[in-house]
Amino acid sequence: MKKFIVLILALNMYLGVFAQFTPEDTLKYRISLKDKAATDYSLQKPEKYLSMKSIERRKKQGLPIDSTDLPVCKKYVDAIRKTGVHVLVTGKWDNFVTVSCNDSTLIDEIAKLPFVRSTERVWKGITQRALQRDSLINKPVRTDSLYGPAITQAAMSRVNLLHDAGFKGQGMTIAVIDAGFHNVDKIDAMKNIRILGVRDFVNPEADIYAESSHGMSVLSCMAMNQPNVMIGTAPEASYWLLRSEDEYSENLVEQDYWAAAIEFADSVGVDLVNTSLGYYSFDDPAKNYRYRDLNGHYALMSREAAKAADKGMVVVCSAGNSGAGSWKKITPPGDAENIITVGAVNKRGELAPFSSVGNTADGRVKPDVVAVGLNSDVMGTDGNLRRANGTSFSSPIMCGMVACLWQACPKLTAKQIIDLVRQSGDRADFPDNIYGYGIPDLWKAYLNFSSKEKK
Repeated sequence: MKKFIVLILALNMYLGVFAQFTPEDTLKYRISLKDKAATDYSLQKPEKYLSMKSIERRKKQGLPIDSTDLPVCKKYVDAIRKTGVHVLVTGKWDNFVTVSCNDSTLIDEIAKLPFVRSTERVWKGITQRALQRDSLINKPVRTDSLYGPAITQAAMSRVNLLHDAGFKGQGMTIAVIDAGFHNVDKIDAMKNIRILGVRDFVNPEADIYAESSHGMSVLSCMAMNQPNVMIGTAPEASYWLLRSEDEYSENLVEQDYWAAAIEFADSVGVDLVNTSLGYYSFDDPAKNYRYRDLNGHYALMSREAAKAADKGMVVVCSAGNSGAGSWKKITPPGDAENIITVGAVNKRGELAPFSSVGNTADGRVKPDVVAVGLNSDVMGTDGNLRRANGTSFSSPIMCGMVACLWQACPKLTAKQIIDLVRQSGDRADFPDNIYGYGIPDLWKAYLNFSSKEKK
């Protein structure tokens, strides 16, 4: 990879899908707005724009509903649309509207609107579509191990002991924001995964199950629940499958899609988000990131990821696969505050050469922890298991584990869970920029929390 329901219907107009897909448009722009002064909504009536599950998650963690939760002002969106552009997505946390068009002079007109702060081109090109489903075999090898070959990547952080104690992710909801989930709907061994729904923010008209295989393999690390074939790290959790990554190009607009996706995840009450995506170079070299930009605030995705914990969600993110290349560093949104950024090790706990390193530009420890990302056991598009390399897989392996830990420690807030995971690492006393806090022992973390609860 290059880079690494009535309620739902009522929420659609606020969650980023405002217009039909327009493949003929060759330009896309992010329109940043000054305020939400023309809002039709109130902080006193959040049920108008958030699900009860989302509201209850905030209440449980003592988190306020604030102005960032208010949808982007519809009056502003309508005024932008009237100029002749197509509205693609909106982002309420960062208060922006993303549009497409063929005429850049329309953006000059939009820039003059009194509520517009700035405009930025985030995509230029021609939309490409070339999809074909892979053939299925659906004959995975059965083993004597309950977990199948995935036992090592689960046992490294002792999540299997959490499973034995009854914590398999039940009641937890995980959003997987990725590039596509090829054949998830056709693979026999994945048919018992608890999928709550899907949403494509790149192309709402596309078949998310015909797009990239990347998200499918990522999902399998957590969600597989076939005894003696493969058990993932959160086999009884529920999942939303969200597409934000466009594999056909590399542009900033994918971060706009990602922002819309994570805000959707928040609105429907998701507990954790896994995103095995990262960005530092683009088709337009002028947009490339520099090391000094890794401060957790420069990239839109990093700003959005950092806000998630304030909404009561835990974001788990891949560190990146640039460790052996010229960039070497973590990739946004892996530099964000209050998330878990995951590096990769092999099944002996040794660093994978490709695993990106930290720290952030402002001196924070990154990655946070590590998990198996070299020869990870995942599902293939043909319905048989295979092995794959990348922090793309160490991230969901860890995300599923964190979901089980949080199920076992339900009184903790998102930020407390993040800290608990870090402090259970085998390098917690001396974290570094390679392994971070190390390999976490989540069974030990649970026992420590339980003993404190009893006092």
